[in-house]
Amino acid sequence: MKLKSILFSALFALSSLVLFSACSQSNGSKVADKKAGDTSAKAKGEEADTLSVVKSTYPPTDKALYDSLLKFNAHTDTSGRWPVKNQPYPLGGAILPFKRVVSFYGNLYSKKMGILGELPPNEMLAKLKGEVKAWEKADPKTPVQPALHYIAVVAQGDGGKDGKYRYRMPFKQIDSILVLAKKAHAIVFLDVQVALSNIQAELPLFEKYLKMPQVHFGMDPEFSMKDGSKPGKKIGTYDAADINYVTGYLANIVKKNGLPPKILVVHRFTRKMVTNYKNIKLRPEVQVVMDMDGWGEPDLKTGTYRYFINQEPVQFTGFKLFYKNDIKKAPHHMLLPSEVLSRYSPYPLYIQYQ
Repeated sequence: MKLKSILFSALFALSSLVLFSACSQSNGSKVADKKAGDTSAKAKGEEADTLSVVKSTYPPTDKALYDSLLKFNAHTDTSGRWPVKNQPYPLGGAILPFKRVVSFYGNLYSKKMGILGELPPNEMLAKLKGEVKAWEKADPKTPVQPALHYIAVVAQGDGGKDGKYRYRMPFKQIDSILVLAKKAHAIVFLDVQVALSNIQAELPLFEKYLKMPQVHFGMDPEFSMKDGSKPGKKIGTYDAADINYVTGYLANIVKKNGLPPKILVVHRFTRKMVTNYKNIKLRPEVQVVMDMDGWGEPDLKTGTYRYFINQEPVQFTGFKLFYKNDIKKAPHHMLLPSEVLSRYSPYPLYIQYQ
């Protein structure tokens, strides 16, 4: 896949920063500030928030139902790879495979990094609701959980004061995402592009949010520049050891705070982005999604999913759809939910729109 770049204009008199993201659409700039007051008012008749409330107990996982759903979601697979064998049953309150997550991805500072920041909040949430309904119609057997997937640490072209080539979003922006998510009854993913930093330094910064039951995590190997290259010059990588560090960290948060399982989304569109996948450790406290993150025409995406997701099974799978980049080349068509379900085995249970 081609590397893309974004022009990112930060607040507080920061100079312009060049962002590189396989998940970015084109050159862009910071959107106007979005005031929390625009989204905090409760509408009449709004359902009570339950996602952010930690329950005293969660019903244990129905193992028979869990197994049957794994078999259903294996779809037409005949390789024997799916469902993944010998995986642990999740703690009670798990989202997957009982629901499909449909998320909007992006950053509030830029209209060009994804649909989450491209549209005004209410318009964005209405569009998300429409996509949720489309997936419910395409697969009535699987309820849909809406989500907002926010890039909380962004790789950039400037080294910054510490020379790590990444910009950490202010916590007030994450707070704004939580407000929006509550309005949409959505869960939240905090996504990290470490650049010349590392996941061990970045993940702990978000512990106060990860203690919330509705907050989950994403890690992007493309911008993990272990060889010291600047982000955007080449595609980065994570090893199974990095992923195991994250799942271990998340598992400890779950156990200490009596939470339901976390979902970890790992982006991928090349083999080298994730090394030693067979060594990835599965835990009852964390559900791992390998997300097919590449953009392009349908046949190209199909090949990427087959070679780097289907043939290297971890636990669950995801699929990314780009409103703009997927239609750049013939047949100029972004796959519909029904087409994704008909094309791919196993069925992806995490869907991300950019």
